[in-house]
Amino acid sequence: MPRVSRKQADLNREIIVEAATRLFRERGLHGISVVDVMAAAGLTHGGFYGHFQSKEALAREASERAFKEVGTRWRERITQGDDKAAARQALIKPYLSVYSRDNPGESCPVVAFAGDMCHEHADSSLREPFMAGLNRLLDALGELMDSDDAAEKRQQALVQYSLMVGALTLARATRGDALSEEILEAAQNFLTESPAPD
Repeated sequence: MPRVSRKQADLNREIIVEAATRLFRERGLHGISVVDVMAAAGLTHGGFYGHFQSKEALAREASERAFKEVGTRWRERITQGDDKAAARQALIKPYLSVYSRDNPGESCPVVAFAGDMCHEHADSSLREPFMAGLNRLLDALGELMDSDDAAEKRQQALVQYSLMVGALTLARATRGDALSEEILEAAQNFLTESPAPD
């Protein structure tokens, strides 16, 4: 069987990472196998180890990609707002939407990966991209707080983002029941209609 060109190999690798990024967000970092990823990529699983040393190496890269995608999306949404309150709304409303709930493969990697991180050792290679990505999102949200005090902005971002993550998680867990939309609406209203919590 002829070897694939370098260009084709690079394209195949990109297809694998893209498929894994979506699947890991849908099912968690430990919820899929190499066979699942390669099938989603439209490739045979035998070629996986020509691109990655292990599933964990792919999971790390997919996690980094997921956080990068969300970071880019957040920056785009922030620029839509005329002021900090409008920029917060531009982040919060899509985050706490039915679309976000129903499309985990395109949505928040924190919600997707947090459960897995609970079972990872402190020195796990998977924790590094998770922690770095989470802190970047918290920093971006913190810049939209009205306070001039850095510690207070951080505190407000922690509270608001925790509510966002929790509400989206619960909305997914209750999908199919009216409670799901009720959770999304209540969290969205609290975060966008009331002043930022002290």
